[in-house]
Amino acid sequence: QVQLVESGGGSVQAGGSLTLSCTTSGNIYSSHCVAWFRQAPGKRSEGVAFIYTSSGTTYSADSVKGRFTISQDNAKNTVYLQMNSLKPEDTAMYYCAVVRAYWTCPIKAYDYGYWGQGTQVTVS
Repeated sequence: QVQLVESGGGSVQAGGSLTLSCTTSGNIYSSHCVAWFRQAPGKRSEGVAFIYTSSGTTYSADSVKGRFTISQDNAKNTVYLQMNSLKPEDTAMYYCAVVRAYWTCPIKAYDYGYWGQGTQVTVS
């Protein structure tokens, strides 16, 4: 059983930065994908960034490319989402999620079996 705890959300002005953290209870740093999804009220869930933990290979959605960076710290069992140049449209609840995977990360939320409780990001 993998448990995920997100932190680092908050309120920030447009153009500002936030760093989200996702700390995991189990060892997922081999053959797993960790993803950050977000969901705004009335909108579909969107996968924004993905990391394949065995290799550190990352993928970001076009909507955040160049602004958001996903990274991992194996020693701390933590995956980060560094968010720069934030825009009001980035306002959403952000969730980290984990799935066992081989070589590539799925991009759909329904493929992920473990989820954190979410952390709110508000950009004004």
